[in-house]
Amino acid sequence: MNRREFLKTASLLGAALAFRVEDTWASAREWRERRDLYPEGVASGDPSHDSVLLWTRRPPVNGDTARRLTVEVAEDEQFTRVVATAHVKVSAASDWTCRVLAAGLAPARVYWYRFTDERGSGSRVGRTLTAPAENDPRPVRFAFVSCQDANTGAQNAYRRMIFEDERAPEHERLGFVLHLGDFVYEMVWYPEDRKQGYYDRQIVDVVRYPRGEKISDFHIPIDVDDYRALYRGYLHDPEIQDARARWPFVCIWDNHEYSWQGYQGVQVFGGKVRPAQTRKVAANQAWWEYQPSRVRKSSGTSLETFDPPTVADAPITTWDAHGLGQEKNNLTAIASLLAYRTARYGANLELFVTDQHSFRSPDATDVPEGDEFSDKNFPYFVPEEVFEILDAGQTYDGGRPPETIRFAGKDIHNSRADKPAPSMLGAEQKAWFLSRLKASRAPWKVWGNSVATLAERADPQNLPDGSPAWGGAGFASLGGGDWSTLMTERNEIFDAVRDAGVTGFAIVAGDRHAFWAGLPSRSLPPKPFDPVGVEFVTGSISAPGLLESAEHRLKKDVPMRGMYLADRPGATKPEPTINMMIHHGVRSALEYANSGDITKARALSNPDVSPHLTFVDVGGHGYATVRVAPDLLETEFVCIARPVERSTAPDGGPLRYRVLHRAKLWKKGDRPKLDVHVLEGAPDLSL
Repeated sequence: MNRREFLKTASLLGAALAFRVEDTWASAREWRERRDLYPEGVASGDPSHDSVLLWTRRPPVNGDTARRLTVEVAEDEQFTRVVATAHVKVSAASDWTCRVLAAGLAPARVYWYRFTDERGSGSRVGRTLTAPAENDPRPVRFAFVSCQDANTGAQNAYRRMIFEDERAPEHERLGFVLHLGDFVYEMVWYPEDRKQGYYDRQIVDVVRYPRGEKISDFHIPIDVDDYRALYRGYLHDPEIQDARARWPFVCIWDNHEYSWQGYQGVQVFGGKVRPAQTRKVAANQAWWEYQPSRVRKSSGTSLETFDPPTVADAPITTWDAHGLGQEKNNLTAIASLLAYRTARYGANLELFVTDQHSFRSPDATDVPEGDEFSDKNFPYFVPEEVFEILDAGQTYDGGRPPETIRFAGKDIHNSRADKPAPSMLGAEQKAWFLSRLKASRAPWKVWGNSVATLAERADPQNLPDGSPAWGGAGFASLGGGDWSTLMTERNEIFDAVRDAGVTGFAIVAGDRHAFWAGLPSRSLPPKPFDPVGVEFVTGSISAPGLLESAEHRLKKDVPMRGMYLADRPGATKPEPTINMMIHHGVRSALEYANSGDITKARALSNPDVSPHLTFVDVGGHGYATVRVAPDLLETEFVCIARPVERSTAPDGGPLRYRVLHRAKLWKKGDRPKLDVHVLEGAPDLSL
């Protein structure tokens, strides 16, 4: 691309252009580092082989106001070899943020950048990297992360990631960080709202909304200034800020960037749906202002501002066949920012990033009869067939859905019998994704997906004699809210992958606050098990997970507590037998809870419960790295100690374990395989 073409690209991205010239020069610009004037630091995002987006925020501080910044891009940290420079405006209209497309760069190269105001006051220096050229066969590495809740936890995982990357050989360092959502959590407790804290955690005073709305004991944003305040609060975290200054980030939102149980342009609280199109636009605007990404905004031509479309909060009464609300304000709010995209990273990797919330249908499991499928003897369990029937709706069993669903001796009304199957991606995005996926010629096609597909299930039908009776027909699901219970569309995608003969299909996901690894398949025993790829789910950076919840909420008198937790005399915490239950079945978990003998427990493993899994830890925190070579994909889980408080150690604190997963590139018609190797620690109940 030449300068004119990059100008068009920058304009589409809403960014100024810093274009490389052929010669380098030593910076003569007056520059004094003043981090206090750039309190949210610097960042870069969405690298290509010849360009990357740069970002900072320069607000007025104690009457010191800047209107124009100069960015410099250099080949060295001392800026003696500057390759590009540009001027960019900042103003209150963009909350004093700016975006610059640094272009015409060399591929697979480290660059340094900094911003300076009119008086020579400068930002911290940032480091970024361009992607390898499309014909570069060398292996590449990236990390993927999700779910950083600064309100209740510490971001020690980033400190560990930085520590290890700084000490790695140049060719083994990370090229970018893929953030799969929940960069912020919009549901915020103020410390005075929960003086008792949350589980073992103290509430951190991360943000105070200028306006906000209080629901129960937490606060949520209601306008763009509230969402902006949320991002500023998170970016004051030193670990988050240092990570953004070291690597380019590739980001997609999950739910909390907008609203906890919201979808499209609506919010859901206490089971009540309310229109919130104005808040969806506000959330999109703040995301655009604070995340340097190659995304498409729908209105305005300004390079400096988002120019939000005008919408009203209007009820949605009409839905299309894919569950997309047809109310005009809803469609406008969704279209105000489109974030699904693809990127090529060297010869071996094509990355597909999809949006799992903007086009999502109402939850098919949120039905009036939902509570009737729960049993206090089996916390977290719902019969697998219930999710299958509710999700498929009128398409179940070839268009012959049952009018009732039997559970615990009762026939329960199926209110979804005349409803269409829901969609996660929406028709337009799904068509784009499948078309690009099938057309990809990269050996490895990696789907960056904020929510996981791997089934979460147990086998309570196999409980020992004398146990409470399970009311389901067979297996139970522990899932909810992700692809594991949105099976109709998930299987449509998997069928398309299989039918097109796509190889090298890998899914990287987040949201579960847990580490999972396995082989995604449209069905599991007693139905056929036919994997279409490999999948890895990263533990949360800091948000609490299912294990932490069970430790505090699962009562000691639950009859089958041993399936979830093993209480040992003198232990400060119970052992997570829930990992063994999901991986091996209820009998293995109960045996380990009773005897503590892992050999005896594994001898009782049920091979039909989870043949798709190689690893599961529902209590894991940390991050994952991926190494992509022409014929091999390796994913490493780096699990840290529970991040209850910030570590002051240079390495971010102790590790719990490090586990490596290997997948060789398979040929069309072959079954993918996944090997697991424990490199450090002893996550025995996860294997």
